[in-house]
Amino acid sequence: MLERLDQQKKLTSNQWKIVATANLGDLLDFFDFYLVGYALSFIVKEWNLTYGQSAFILLASGIGAVPGAFFWGWMADKIGRRKVFMLTALNVALATGILALTPGQDGWVAGWLFMAFFRFFVGVGNAGLYAVDLPLVQEFVPSHKRGWIGALTTVMLPAGSLLGALSGAYLAQLVGWRGLFVIGLVPIVLVLMIRYWVPESPRWLMRMGRHEEARKSLAWALMVDPKEIQLPAGQEAETMAWRELFKYPRSLIVGCLTGLTQTGAVGLGLWMATLFVLVLGVKPADAAFMMIWFNLAAIFGRIFCTCIIEPLGRRGSGILACSLAAVTVVIAGQMPGIYLGPVSMFFVMVLVQNFFGSGNYSIVGPYMAEIWPARLRASGMGFSYGIGNLGKIIGPAGMAVIAGSSDFITPKATVDAIGPCFMFFAVWWIIGGLTFWLLGMETKGRSIEQIDRELDAPRPAATTIKAPAV
Repeated sequence: MLERLDQQKKLTSNQWKIVATANLGDLLDFFDFYLVGYALSFIVKEWNLTYGQSAFILLASGIGAVPGAFFWGWMADKIGRRKVFMLTALNVALATGILALTPGQDGWVAGWLFMAFFRFFVGVGNAGLYAVDLPLVQEFVPSHKRGWIGALTTVMLPAGSLLGALSGAYLAQLVGWRGLFVIGLVPIVLVLMIRYWVPESPRWLMRMGRHEEARKSLAWALMVDPKEIQLPAGQEAETMAWRELFKYPRSLIVGCLTGLTQTGAVGLGLWMATLFVLVLGVKPADAAFMMIWFNLAAIFGRIFCTCIIEPLGRRGSGILACSLAAVTVVIAGQMPGIYLGPVSMFFVMVLVQNFFGSGNYSIVGPYMAEIWPARLRASGMGFSYGIGNLGKIIGPAGMAVIAGSSDFITPKATVDAIGPCFMFFAVWWIIGGLTFWLLGMETKGRSIEQIDRELDAPRPAATTIKAPAV
């Protein structure tokens, strides 16, 4: 039945609908996630926030992302990818929209605490959506296209931050920072798109023993008559338990350590608008405009990594992207205060760094789903991404600690902290590159069924060496 997918030469328009919906979902999802960075650049001085308070707001979503990825990934294996896709979109939109009601710093509760509390729930939904849409897309496409289609699904993630930058540069002047959070309700539209465009994964339906529904889902994707697809004989529903993840230690280690490469990218992404304000001395609206270029560099970086993921394989492309991300972030850390004429070399170098640093996750994201057996695909993706989401805590918190969390944010303190902070970020890309090199498994060209067989193949028994007879 599923062999019909691997026989495809090109995707149908219905398959492209699924890819487009997932891309839009990630865009809107990460628009909401990064929106706080632009809002923060407007209130950081007005509220006299310390590094610690600012970091707590930024890392709250990272704290929520860890249990969010665990929970929603597990739910996607239990109740289906489609339902969880819709629920996580609602989760993100509603948690962001309520931030428009944030009280002032002297209100009934400190504004920064209110903001941090609801940012936790933004993170819960944000991680869940990403953990489910990649497995869903991968289960609808042929093996020889799975790598670059999975990477393509992540390309528009930086466009979410870009949309936030455009909003911060232009709309914030009209609607204020509270109005930005009202705009964050837009992902609710995504729920309607999923409802009418995206069917349930045929692979998940088959594992649940719902073969007729699986046939209809696959037929819709391939745009053929369901009668042309032969039902599998005698396949019963599979059961899965979350604890089974620990039967695959290599997948656990590789997924988690490559997932943690987001530490530097998220840390830079969340702090960068504020750094532009405080390091380069620009206004918040100008910083948001500069973030447009920062995020365009990320989009082009993800397109680049999408192009190399099949020719170089997952391991080769991962090693290359992680290595270049580490080198360029170290160089960028030495650039504050250096100008070539009127051009800030710090600004130029962080664009180059974001090309590779963000682009790396177009390789890592799909890879975290590919390295698990089908019955645990969403749960494994959720676990790997959940641990990887510790980077959303480690990144901004590490910057705050290195910079000095008890100090009010000042340009001098920020400039002094840039070099050490960027070195700290480089470490995580180095760890990711070494993990791809030393432990990574190559999934290029392998079908989901082949990966299952390789993961579940019995390990060869250890050879016992007998001592020679005396």
